[in-house]
Amino acid sequence: MHALIEEFMRRTPVVTDGAWGTQLQARGLQLGDSAELWSLEHPERVEEVARAYVEAGSEIVLTNTFGANRLALDKYGLGDRAVEINRAGAEISRRAAGDEAKVFASIGPSGKMLMMDEVSAAALETAFADQAQALADGGADGLVVETMTDADEAKIAIEAAAKTGLPVVGCMVFDSGPDKSRTIMGLTPEDAVTALEGAGADVIGANCGQGIEGFLPVCRRLCAATRRPVWIKANAGLPEMLHGEVVYRTGPEEFTTHVPALIEAGASFVGGCCGTSPDFIRAVVADLEAGR
Repeated sequence: MHALIEEFMRRTPVVTDGAWGTQLQARGLQLGDSAELWSLEHPERVEEVARAYVEAGSEIVLTNTFGANRLALDKYGLGDRAVEINRAGAEISRRAAGDEAKVFASIGPSGKMLMMDEVSAAALETAFADQAQALADGGADGLVVETMTDADEAKIAIEAAAKTGLPVVGCMVFDSGPDKSRTIMGLTPEDAVTALEGAGADVIGANCGQGIEGFLPVCRRLCAATRRPVWIKANAGLPEMLHGEVVYRTGPEEFTTHVPALIEAGASFVGGCCGTSPDFIRAVVADLEAGR
């Protein structure tokens, strides 16, 4: 186990952060624009998000780099700025975290389908390797390969990230099947553990896809299938359109009521994904401190 993960495991549960996209939208990001470009054009607003999570009690904050691999940036004509954007994203969260939190930089999917021959494994490896190294150079303490649906792409990303020497978290999205316990590609939590462990992930996890109430059975199965720490970041319910705006129905108090069960099931790292905010993290931290 990586030394930093061992350090965290001595004081679990560890509270991570919440959503970034909706927080940036609240600060003016328009739907359809590149959130990642804001690290260059509006670094102060990006830093506000990271600092808000640190002040709420997050022990780990992520970065504004989810869609910052070269392939994902190409759709905005920004592929050639991938290294610059990733390094800036890591540096921003590093400044906000200071000595109060660690920075685990976000690596999301490429948006290309390997199985449909939209991209080659070699091209994915290069894109993820360049991203991971830029994040490491920007001061990240760890890397989070997240919101993955294709095990092959996740493995390529994790292997590329591991070459930096930083600890790597590998997360899949479980939102399909009768009980929403499979990825869209049909992988079970047990399948995911096999793939992610085999690629070298130090921490195994699940994020996005569904509300927190649906994460408990997935968490139990992940914890039963691996001896590695488990990372859970759930949505504030599923998004709904209301008067032209995306809303999430689950509030901080309701979200927090599910966290103890996740921890009892074995989750070592807990936080929020889409629709969550610093208020959610503040509520989780307060609840955990009250129970200690």
